[in-house]
Amino acid sequence: MAADIQTIGVVGAGQMGGGIAHVCALAGFNVVLNDLAPDRIKQALATINGNMAKQVAKKTITEEDRKAGLSRIKAGEKYDDLAACDLVIESAIEKEEAKRKIFSDLCASLKPEAIIATNTSSISITRLASSTDRPERFIGIHFMNPVPLMELVEVIRGIATDDATFESSKVFVRKLGKQIAVSEDFPAFIVNRILLPMINEAIYTLYEGVGNVEAIDTAMRLGAHHPMGPLELADFIGLDTCLSVMQVLHEGLADSKYRPCPLLVKYVEAGWLGRKTKRGFYDYRGDKPVPTR
Repeated sequence: MAADIQTIGVVGAGQMGGGIAHVCALAGFNVVLNDLAPDRIKQALATINGNMAKQVAKKTITEEDRKAGLSRIKAGEKYDDLAACDLVIESAIEKEEAKRKIFSDLCASLKPEAIIATNTSSISITRLASSTDRPERFIGIHFMNPVPLMELVEVIRGIATDDATFESSKVFVRKLGKQIAVSEDFPAFIVNRILLPMINEAIYTLYEGVGNVEAIDTAMRLGAHHPMGPLELADFIGLDTCLSVMQVLHEGLADSKYRPCPLLVKYVEAGWLGRKTKRGFYDYRGDKPVPTR
């Protein structure tokens, strides 16, 4: 049951996995952070330390909180290091085959009562659950990026998810101080079903020459009061992730309105994936971002 969730495993030490480890540790959970690349775990721990230091500077947490939080996170390079975990959250690349392989390999190392969650932003929970030995103890717990700052978590049951898993997961998310939106298991759930087509439409607006990068982002920031323009946001999310979600929507709902913009495909093929590769709709290699179109 929920009260028994004390140790959290996080598979994937990228931006999202590191953020999940960060909030779990500050909420008092023990965390084992796993990744195939030990360097990525080291990098994630350094980022978590830096982000917690920023929280101390802003007085949202104390220096004692930071030290205690960091002391709760351990590196785990093998799945066997997750054996004591009560809940394991997968936060790997947004590719179904990669996630399915992780789940089928991971199950042998976990105790039978452990819950498995995925942080997928778009892929069917029911389908992913079928690659585990415990579909009834499998659930979607989708965090928003950046995890320490964003208040929302989507909780998504698969067709087989049992009530105890659902209730435990909700209690866990509330302990992190997050708000819950419960979504049905449809492609991209709630947030990305609405957000990504908007971003895709902004890219079509650029592709069709209706406005340039700066005009489109300024229009939505000042005209719709969005904190960040849609193209700037796409760069922040990662254009490869944006494309993956649009492909899931297009294939899963078979509606032409979800067709990924050819310009988005071209940028991904060029390896211009946004901030993480220093180029996307903006070029980040100089002192300040410069539009690439």
